[in-house]
Amino acid sequence: MDINLDAFHFLRPYCLYLIPAAWLLVILWHLLSDPRRRWRGVIAPTLLNNLLVDRHHPWRLRPMHVTALALSVLALATAGPTWEQEPPPFSQDTAPLVVLLDLSRSMDAVDIPPTRLERAKQKIRELMQARAGSRTGLVVYAGSAHLVVPPTDDPEFMNTYLDALDTSLMPRQGKAAWSAWQIAGRLLAKESAAGTALILSDGFETKQIEDFAKRDTRTQLLVLAVGTEQGGPLRSAGGRVALDSGGRPIQGRFDLAALQQLSSKADILLASLTLDDADIKWVQRRALSHMQAAEERKAQVRWKEAGYYLIYPLLALALWWFRRGWVVRWLPVLLALGLGMATPPRAYALELPLLDGHRLKTWLADAFLTPDQQGRWHYEHGEYALAATHFSDPTWQGWAWYQAGDNAAALTAFAHLQTPEAYLMMGNCYARLRDYPHAIGAYDNALKLQPDFAAAKANRALVQALIPKPKKSKDEPQTDQPDLPPDDIKFDNKGDKGKVVKLDARQMKALNAELWMRNLQTTPADFLRQKFLIEAQQPAAGGKP
Repeated sequence: MDINLDAFHFLRPYCLYLIPAAWLLVILWHLLSDPRRRWRGVIAPTLLNNLLVDRHHPWRLRPMHVTALALSVLALATAGPTWEQEPPPFSQDTAPLVVLLDLSRSMDAVDIPPTRLERAKQKIRELMQARAGSRTGLVVYAGSAHLVVPPTDDPEFMNTYLDALDTSLMPRQGKAAWSAWQIAGRLLAKESAAGTALILSDGFETKQIEDFAKRDTRTQLLVLAVGTEQGGPLRSAGGRVALDSGGRPIQGRFDLAALQQLSSKADILLASLTLDDADIKWVQRRALSHMQAAEERKAQVRWKEAGYYLIYPLLALALWWFRRGWVVRWLPVLLALGLGMATPPRAYALELPLLDGHRLKTWLADAFLTPDQQGRWHYEHGEYALAATHFSDPTWQGWAWYQAGDNAAALTAFAHLQTPEAYLMMGNCYARLRDYPHAIGAYDNALKLQPDFAAAKANRALVQALIPKPKKSKDEPQTDQPDLPPDDIKFDNKGDKGKVVKLDARQMKALNAELWMRNLQTTPADFLRQKFLIEAQQPAAGGKP
């Protein structure tokens, strides 16, 4: 353990006054208990010295000395010696991130197999997996920019729309990276922690460099280049090589020079996709360091206490009380006093070695941590189900069950709350359970409490697209009669063309359900195509992040 003496200080230095006070008590005790003082007026001094039993060892170690020494160690521990700063709690894996994915036609190039786009999508999946528990959003752009998924920590929800992405979904071609950056900036501005935007692209329009150079740097921007310098032919929708009118393969250009120009002039970090996870680790490291630097600027400095280390010498001093002739009954009092005043920092209670197995660890946790604190410790270490059993706070309990995949238990926890965030999470749970109507209702409740809740609006639109709509027959008569099932249906066919079939109401209901499922046409790709087309026809939203 290295101690930085330059940073060494005490968090509560006033507790050090207990040290001279303890030894003053020892001096006072010696003065009051001196037998010479009591018998000086009765017995002659020369005779008194010969009558004293301990005249040769008047200052030998006594219980009062050990008591003063224990109080001194206790004062040092309570004063809070420290020399190392503590990172902000719960910030290890919570840096928000928004991915800006290029969906222009050049991303169909096959120089990076299977294509640049498919490799970029796979990197996003790996990034979501590596950032489990962190919020990640997705924005796509070509000639226009569009929000696909608002920041979420649900990889299944992200994959639903990530799998549907294709360059053919975009209404027009181009590389409107600045518009995508504006959307990402608005999303990250609503996050509680400083966020990062990540561009995955094979090129850049240099006319946007000036805009990026003037951007708000409170949100970090990273770029991952996708492609090779040689480029490659484009793949068509059918999986074949795309050909021009002359029958020649259409080449996908990799504009590395434009990306490097953006990096140098706009002060943006640039890296390339790798075959291993080095690029994923690079993004994680940059996003985390940016968030921690922002928190250090605005948050109060936290120092890691080291006073709990002094508990061990304090316990060693307690062994002196077992010496013959000492007052053993004082030992429990000193131990209780020492353990009560020198409370170890709660963040380290669960990291003590298992001296006697799991029961000792549980006892220490119960002694120094509240149930919610134990729950947060398990939550940070990925033990979500165990964390949920400790939490008493319904918000944290719901989040833990949600991360553990127990959507029913998460619904029960969030049902105790009536906040927009709780209704949003209830909608997400219903969506996971494929109960889309109830999910829509939960999102509506969130919007009633907070009409400008962007996440609830986006999730509601995405779930609404998953609700199938049955097709109506063109020959179906339009009447105002109620849609009631008939008592029975008869098909009267002549000759050998068929038989008379009778269906009761229950069979008719099953038939209607089957026809309803057969007519299911809505897919995430269809929804995104319509969404992008409508948004591209609307005036672009102004403002810079």
